[in-house]
Amino acid sequence: MRRLTISRTAYKAYLLACVCAGMMAASMPGAAQSTSPVPLTLPQAIDLALRQNRSLKLVQLSITESESKRDVARSAYLPHIKNESNVLHVTELAGVEIPAGAFGVPSATGPIPSKSLFIDQGSLTSYTSGTQLTQPFTQMFKIHEATRAATSDVNLAKIQLTQAEDEVALKVRQLYFGLLIAQLKLEAAKDEVSASEVKNQESADAVAKGRALDVAALESHAAVLDAEQAELTERLQIRDLTLSLNDLLGLPLTSQLELNPDASGTDLSIPTREECVRIAHEESPAIRSAEEELLKAKAGFGAAKDAYIPDITGLARYSYQSGVPLLVHNFGTFGFNLSYDLFDGGSRHAELKGARTVLSQAQINLDKVDEEVTVEAESAYDKVEQLQSMVHVAEEAQAVRAEAARLADRQFEQDAALASTRSEAHAKAASARASLLEAQLGLSLAQAELKRVMGQIPR
Repeated sequence: MRRLTISRTAYKAYLLACVCAGMMAASMPGAAQSTSPVPLTLPQAIDLALRQNRSLKLVQLSITESESKRDVARSAYLPHIKNESNVLHVTELAGVEIPAGAFGVPSATGPIPSKSLFIDQGSLTSYTSGTQLTQPFTQMFKIHEATRAATSDVNLAKIQLTQAEDEVALKVRQLYFGLLIAQLKLEAAKDEVSASEVKNQESADAVAKGRALDVAALESHAAVLDAEQAELTERLQIRDLTLSLNDLLGLPLTSQLELNPDASGTDLSIPTREECVRIAHEESPAIRSAEEELLKAKAGFGAAKDAYIPDITGLARYSYQSGVPLLVHNFGTFGFNLSYDLFDGGSRHAELKGARTVLSQAQINLDKVDEEVTVEAESAYDKVEQLQSMVHVAEEAQAVRAEAARLADRQFEQDAALASTRSEAHAKAASARASLLEAQLGLSLAQAELKRVMGQIPR
């Protein structure tokens, strides 16, 4: 028995040290201090998390990034206009040499020309500038598929945002309810400590008067230590849950929260099983993501086939030059450009084969996700029904414990029961209330999980 008592005492000291360390960290200079608790209902907590959660902000930025990439892909539809200017210097120019007498040797004038002539072509330094417009024609097929793929990426990012919002809302409910339960369990633990101390005092008096053995006092003292250990554990649990909830809500970590159990929104309306499965198939983010992946794979397969189409581009150019021989200063150029790979070592065939494989994978994945969502919805609905039965049992147990506490009060008033019996009855009643709240909130979490499977935010 001594070894057991020392172990419990050491664990109690460890938990007390953890709680004190947390309090000291919160009181360190530079830590944000909350002057008063923040009143918070569950709907307010969910709305706050949806506005301030950092993970959601990252997903929102990914949507903006995907939209920018889609705009880049879509811009290839439009003509491109660019200017190209050059200043070039050459070390030597070719020219036209006319020898003397090349045009005849009349007797009256002599040789024409009278001596050899050299005519330069252009100048050593030339200036060119041209503005060109190009319009893709057959490349439109590839551009269309690239735009489809980019649009699917945007839709996937939006679906991921919906999934993240659902998960954040569900996590808020879990932490909110967990904190409520821990607070109620702490109250029950305090009542248990009080009851154990009363019983320990009664045991000590009985030992002192010779009505009980020393082992009874040791057992009652061990019960007090167990109750204090449970209280410290609940305090540490409350602190951990508060830190996690503050981080999820985007609040300072040292914020103190005042939760409202009466306005916690524990009851969620749930349709019939068949309706839940139907809504899940229509609105589930997992299915919608798989569908977008399939559309993206189809776009990739189409782009791989379009690689066999020759690239035909229309072009129009207006140019200016100075120093280039045999060209006027300003002139225009119009025409078409055709480009086609006659041999690429099998690259296009391999890309087409790979795109076909990706398309098959996306189709199989869609079928797989569809089945998984059905199973997940059915399982979530089964859990809701089971927890509804547990709530009924917890309500009956709470009513019985409340009646037992009332009878213990009456017996104590009539000197028919010890104070420890009365305290113990009240502690059990408080524990029953905590168990009832835990069952009710567990049911609410199961309903929220079903809402998430159905693609709805569990508010």
